[in-house]
Amino acid sequence: MMNEKLNSDNPEIQSKRTIRSFVLRQGRLTKGQEQALNNLWPKFGIEYHSNSPICFDENKPAVLEIGFGMGASLVEMARNAPDKNFLGIEVHKPGVGACLMAIEENQLSNLKVMCHDAVEVLENMIPNNSLDKVQIFFPDPWHKARHNKRRIIQPQFVQLIRQKLKIDGILHLATDWQNYAEHMLEVLNEAEGFENLSATKDYIPRPEDRPITKFEKRGQNLGHGVWDLQFIKK
Repeated sequence: MMNEKLNSDNPEIQSKRTIRSFVLRQGRLTKGQEQALNNLWPKFGIEYHSNSPICFDENKPAVLEIGFGMGASLVEMARNAPDKNFLGIEVHKPGVGACLMAIEENQLSNLKVMCHDAVEVLENMIPNNSLDKVQIFFPDPWHKARHNKRRIIQPQFVQLIRQKLKIDGILHLATDWQNYAEHMLEVLNEAEGFENLSATKDYIPRPEDRPITKFEKRGQNLGHGVWDLQFIKK
């Protein structure tokens, strides 16, 4: 069973930190999600330990996704790329439970999940220069101007990610809020050690390896745009 720390509804970040990787909105667990958290966590979950770095298989590229939601697209990516190892971080327990169920259903051996703040995981468990790719898809846009400072994509956080990426590692971001896309582009353009992979030095077409989610399809049907950005560590 997951430990008490993961079951906490208030995993606060230390007061010195100004960036949080999430806003905790705990929904109600279905019976299947609750069973998955209890029964499948020992098989596919990784507990947070501040002094226990994760050892990635050097023979396979390591991909980290921050905020995988219900996990559908992450599971599809792992299923389509058995030659890569995936780690997903999500604090929304119904999403973690749903993802665990999908991992079991698809019999995946290359995807593990964590239920903890991604900032602390990056700081304390991800070795420097160990990741081939970090992806953050559709993070909370905090669209009100007075809340923009709460957005996860900020200079300090981007540099933390850069420390964890290998040389030529990729940071892939996606959002369906144009204002946030512009904010992401500005932050990454000014970030030391990154180079934009866009031929036009702004956004890229959706890569084929990023699945279109039901949420995204619904937005497209309503005429909403989606902006993808990819930057490489130099």
